[in-house]
Amino acid sequence: MIKKISKHTTGLKGNIKIPADKSISHRSVMFTSLAKGKSLIKNFSKGEDPHSTLRIFKQLGVEAEFLDEKTLTINSKGTLHKPQDNLDCGNSGTTMRLMSGILATQNFTSTMIGDESLSKRPMRRVIEPLSLMGANIQSTDGHAPLIITGSNLQPINYTSKLASAQVKSCILLAGLNTEGLTSVTEPYISRNHTELMLKYMGANISVEGNTVSIEKSELEPRTIEICGDISSAAYFIVAGLIVPNSDIILKNIGLNETRTGILDVVKMMGANIEILDKQTISGEETGDIRIKTSELKGCKISGDIIPRLIDELPVIAVLATQADGETIVKDAGDLRNKESDRITATVTELKKLGADIEELEDGFVIHGKSILKGGCEVNTYHDHRLAMSLYVAGLIAQKEIAINDFEWASISFPEFETLFNSLM
Repeated sequence: MIKKISKHTTGLKGNIKIPADKSISHRSVMFTSLAKGKSLIKNFSKGEDPHSTLRIFKQLGVEAEFLDEKTLTINSKGTLHKPQDNLDCGNSGTTMRLMSGILATQNFTSTMIGDESLSKRPMRRVIEPLSLMGANIQSTDGHAPLIITGSNLQPINYTSKLASAQVKSCILLAGLNTEGLTSVTEPYISRNHTELMLKYMGANISVEGNTVSIEKSELEPRTIEICGDISSAAYFIVAGLIVPNSDIILKNIGLNETRTGILDVVKMMGANIEILDKQTISGEETGDIRIKTSELKGCKISGDIIPRLIDELPVIAVLATQADGETIVKDAGDLRNKESDRITATVTELKKLGADIEELEDGFVIHGKSILKGGCEVNTYHDHRLAMSLYVAGLIAQKEIAINDFEWASISFPEFETLFNSLM
């Protein structure tokens, strides 16, 4: 167990490059492994979760080699082979849910396992639509391990109750290898990295409103350059806004509109934030973000913006403690199904620091502006996003805080503390 001390600081200044987007890193390995030929992936994430995906594809017979620590070649025959052992997804829900769609159409049986945290997360949300397509998936009451016996599936026109990129992507990946037209309709549009990358690689895919449709397609090998992860950038955006006398620039951040809910929210709260040098790389919009310390006001966060910032809500709660007035977060009940119950965990730990925050069934209410006193220990619940959010809270607390089990932050963002230190 690593106990990390976070303490009051002032004047975050400088330019930093945020590490690669994890969502795009996962998909880059998956999709190039399904393409026949050699692909090049630039700026691959160092996070443990995308590396779980990479290890699985090696087990499935795909050749992968790092040219340097961030540049990866994928050489695939376009077909996957039966693994000799269980496929270990580690802590990665993205790996398990998206791989379910891929494995359901293969001509072999495979078993996916995960760590203790992942084994508690709900998998019925992907098992049910795949089963409607004819997939054979065994689970333990809707949880991992998942035993998948691949077969020829039937196309489906599926209406999802959840706006979930993982559910949508799982079904599209099954449809990629299924004769006929497979469609997914969501209540709101979730992140669309799958759609953009599949189109970039030549898939027969179309989008109309909240519905995405795909036909059986052969993907073409490509060079994929991965931009910086806006979910990782969120901690620096919030810190730059609430730490006194700060002025920072985050370089080459993904600005995909299905992921930039946090930018919309902080602008609504009055943030001094500027987007610089916009461009499109490998089908994704990117740019630099400049952030300065700002006077903020509370706001309401609900409805169709929630899927565009679901992972950022714990650190947005930290931000809201420093905004004048009331901030209400609703329609975010799926936060309870993450690495931890992020609603209860966020409320419990921020209260320890002195925040005026109350729990709702589907979110929370924060009354600002609060003085975060610190001088205590807080817990991460084995949740990397909570760990990093609490670190940011510690930067403005009156007394230092001790964050238990901080090692979980390295799962998604091993460079996190080094980058913060470079701005101090």
